[in-house]
Amino acid sequence: MSKKVLDALKSRFGPAVLDCHSACGDDTAVIAREKLVEVCRWLNEAPEAAFDQPIDVTCVDYSEWAGEGKPATRFVVVYHLRSTSLGHRVRLRVPVPDDDLHVPTVTSIWKGLSWFEREVYDMFGVVFDGHPDLRRILLYPEFVGHPLRKDYPRRGYQPTIEMPGLSGDPVPGAGARRQKE
Repeated sequence: MSKKVLDALKSRFGPAVLDCHSACGDDTAVIAREKLVEVCRWLNEAPEAAFDQPIDVTCVDYSEWAGEGKPATRFVVVYHLRSTSLGHRVRLRVPVPDDDLHVPTVTSIWKGLSWFEREVYDMFGVVFDGHPDLRRILLYPEFVGHPLRKDYPRRGYQPTIEMPGLSGDPVPGAGARRQKE
């Protein structure tokens, strides 16, 4: 991405852009969560940005980061976006306070991010306000905790649940497989 888009972000959104940098070909903007949807809408719709392909949404847990450069918040939600027409990329980082793990959803802009937001919710516990179907996607509903948090216990024991087809209800073809084993 050209530096022009980062400059345009800073110019247009002012204090909502907490930081911008380009290092080793990686263009990054740190965005205040209150302005995330507005920034993403502009990145998608503005001709000079044209970010039409969301690549990923993830989260970083900085709870064990040691050193003077430690971030002010423990969790940072990270978006990777690409413009297919202009060929540039950007990374958006959104700091999230430990005591208020809420970020507005951007699924109204990029519907394809629904799965990724659900994954971040499932693995880290970040709630995406306004998400149309925010529920666990990788783990079962009774799962306790969020396993990608650094404070999740190494031996995180979970409640036992009945598996479909193993509680006496026959599963088509299951008997034949059990006999062969």
